[in-house]
Amino acid sequence: PERYARLLSPRLLPALQLLLWHSALLTVQEATPLGPASSLPQSFLLKCLEQVRKIQADGAELQERLHPSHPQCTTHKLCHPEELVLLGHSLGIPQASLSSCSSQTLQLTACLSQLHGGLFLYQGLLQALAGISPELAPTLDILQLDVTDFATNIWLQMEDLGVAPAVQPTQGPMPTFTSAFQRRAGGVLVASKLQSFLELAYRVLRYLAEP
Repeated sequence: PERYARLLSPRLLPALQLLLWHSALLTVQEATPLGPASSLPQSFLLKCLEQVRKIQADGAELQERLHPSHPQCTTHKLCHPEELVLLGHSLGIPQASLSSCSSQTLQLTACLSQLHGGLFLYQGLLQALAGISPELAPTLDILQLDVTDFATNIWLQMEDLGVAPAVQPTQGPMPTFTSAFQRRAGGVLVASKLQSFLELAYRVLRYLAEP
């Protein structure tokens, strides 16, 4: 943390958010599913879209509370985009994939599995952020609960289709945040990666919901 604190300069975090948004936009454009419309229940798809919008709102609130106008930006030097990305690699914060939702022949079962797996991953990452700060705890708890509910909804639909694995997945190793500095940086990166994942998920689900 000391090395990063020396390297990071008080620049605006929106530059990182713009970079991540641009990357997510390109991914979404490349990942537009072109396969046939699914036979998933319309009620399920509409509920999923509602859940995505709710989680996006939760994530936006967390990002707002992590905005560089917050005193922690100066205290922990969380304002330099390049160093935040570098720290993300150092901490081992992964990005969930929805590659099975982007092929020309949409792999519906694999897509649902990846969607559930991604939500399960972010559930674990949000759990790893526990203790980030007392003022952020309620927002983090709500976000984690909504992500868990969305993952459960996907899993139940997979069971209805008879494609759910016999055993629910277990959480793999999560990043270990050993300081307030690392938790704050981790919060910024997890929130941004989750929003990128949700942008893509929303586009896929909206496509599947089209008549």
